[in-house]
Amino acid sequence: MIPDAYYKNIFAIDYKRLKELGIKNLFFDIDNTVIPYFEKEISKETKSLFNNLKNDFCVFLFSNSRKKRVYSIANELGVDSYYSSMKPLKRNYKKIMNMFKKNECVFIGDQFMTDVLGAKRNGLKVIFVNKLKDKEPITTKFWRILEKHYLKKYKKYGLFNIDEFYDRIKTI
Repeated sequence: MIPDAYYKNIFAIDYKRLKELGIKNLFFDIDNTVIPYFEKEISKETKSLFNNLKNDFCVFLFSNSRKKRVYSIANELGVDSYYSSMKPLKRNYKKIMNMFKKNECVFIGDQFMTDVLGAKRNGLKVIFVNKLKDKEPITTKFWRILEKHYLKKYKKYGLFNIDEFYDRIKTI
């Protein structure tokens, strides 16, 4: 359950390098990855990033959020989406991944217990980013407690350090 890369946020990711490595499809979590959970307004910076990404990648939102929120954000960004994905369960990943080659996909998210675990269980490369805001729903706070436990163990054994940003995607 170790991410392949860890960046400060979605703006720090080296998308040019991902393209060079043969990545064609980017799957983004929404809440606290693309937009803070309790906000509705998408920043100009985020809109600009997604407009640029659509020139080189198939961009897709894959979220546990409800239909209305996901569709609203997806429409504003001009990308495809999947709502109520029930991450980290495999079922909905399988539905989506039938349309893509796994080695051409990267999943980007801010939670270990849903985003990283779900993508890794389905054989996908994962880029982990810091959450945008601390304000989160109670269910996410529960997942964050488990996440802290794993992060402590990973750091202790030298597998992953939340205090250091890194990129381990060497080849796909």
